[in-house]
This record gives sequence, C-alpha cells and structure tokens, in this order.
Amino acid sequence: MLRRAGLAFAAIPSGVDEAALKRGFTGPPEALAQTLAAAKAQAVAAAQPGALVLGADQLLVCEGAVFDKPADLAEAALHLRRLSGRAHQLITSACVARDGEVLWTHTERATLTMRELSEAFIARYLAAEGETVLGCVGAYRLEGLGAQLFTRVEGDYFTILGLSLLPLLGFLRGAGVLAG
Repeated sequence: MLRRAGLAFAAIPSGVDEAALKRGFTGPPEALAQTLAAAKAQAVAAAQPGALVLGADQLLVCEGAVFDKPADLAEAALHLRRLSGRAHQLITSACVARDGEVLWTHTERATLTMRELSEAFIARYLAAEGETVLGCVGAYRLEGLGAQLFTRVEGDYFTILGLSLLPLLGFLRGAGVLAG
C-alpha cells in the first residue's frame, strides 16, 4: 500500500510481544490498537536514530470479543463461522515516532457485515485463499475473494486493509516529508 502510494520505506520487524501487551489490558479496543501501534513504532525508532518510523496495528472486535490472527486454517474456519451473519469492527491505529517521541497517531474504525456463510462456502473459500488468510485478523482479504463474504462495508477502504493511508499521507505532507 505504501509503495503504491509512492513512498520509499524499509520494513523492519519491531520484535514487540503483542500477546504480552494484550494480556491484562483493560481499556477499550481503540486504546489497545493505539498501544500496539505506538509500541511497534517506538521499538523500531529506538534502533533507527533520526528516522520517521511508522507502527500500525489492527484489531477485529465482534460482539465484545477481540480476535487474533488465526494460527492455522482450522482456526481461520472457526473465525469465519463466528463472524458469519454478524457485523464486526476493524479498529486500525497508526503511530509515527522519531527518536522515541510519538509525533502522530490516528485511529479509525470500520464496520463490516458478513453474510451467512455455509460450511461448503467456507471450505471452498479457504481452499482458494490458502494460508494467505493467516496474516489477516478476520481470515479474509477484502481486496481479494474476501469481498464475497460481505453484504455491507462501512468505513474507509484503506482502514479496512490495515492502515488509514489518507490521514498518514496528510501527516507526511504537513511534516514536509511529501510535497504539498
């Protein structure tokens, strides 16, 4: 997404233990997404002096339950069964840090309503998509076959993909990183 938007960048894993940050977290999902995004940005920024570092995270919340990325295709099928016929929210947060200082944060929510899915459809869908869905918290990619799962999508497309791109580009223009 960043490359297609004309940005040059290096992808550096943060090494942040997301499970540890999630354990015992008592705030709202938006605060958790912000905490995770900031932790990632600050961890990488500490090792990249002077660099602008973007950290991002996305949570899926359905009926009060926060979902993690599925560990395998069996768990992906379970996610799809739990989301079938229901609305859920994707909460996407981004943070830009430099030298340990948070310069910008943005959190946005989108609501997606999944149609009722049959067991046969879930099996066909997962066979077609394969392990690519394991990198997606909801076990779907809206930009691919996952579009067939939904009856309604409310919210910014980029937010659904995992990064609120337009607000980030606005920040980068305001910071003088991108030409206005």
